[in-house]
Amino acid sequence: MRALRGALLLGGLALLTCGLVGLLTDPYVTGPLGVLLWAAALVVLHDGLWLPLVCALGAAATGRPVLRGWLVVVAAVGAVAVPAVLRAGDDHGNPTLLPLPYLRNWLLFLAVSATAAALTAAVRRARRTGRARRAGRTGRAGRAGR
Repeated sequence: MRALRGALLLGGLALLTCGLVGLLTDPYVTGPLGVLLWAAALVVLHDGLWLPLVCALGAAATGRPVLRGWLVVVAAVGAVAVPAVLRAGDDHGNPTLLPLPYLRNWLLFLAVSATAAALTAAVRRARRTGRARRAGRTGRAGRAGR
């Protein structure tokens, strides 16, 4: 186990070094300090806002696995979709850069996935209720026959 941890640590450090060297030597990156500040702000935003929000929503959804699953999916898709939604129309003269109606598509995804989650929860509840009714009838019938 110790060797595996050491190998993973060395691999992670090698990737980090490769990324930093690429950042500092890439001719297209004119301000590496700005990129590093952006990355630091991203860490603060993630750990200070996003992570506590996701944890709070997850804790509030305890006992509701369908809602929790939907929240995880929406968070993952949102992490990818929100940047495109915020940059919609900002194509810098290149109409192929962001050619789709991203806000509409994201809202459509939210509606369809929420509907699927609600239907899944309703089916699970109906099955659970049906089993409880069958168990109740069986229990009463068994007692009445005695």
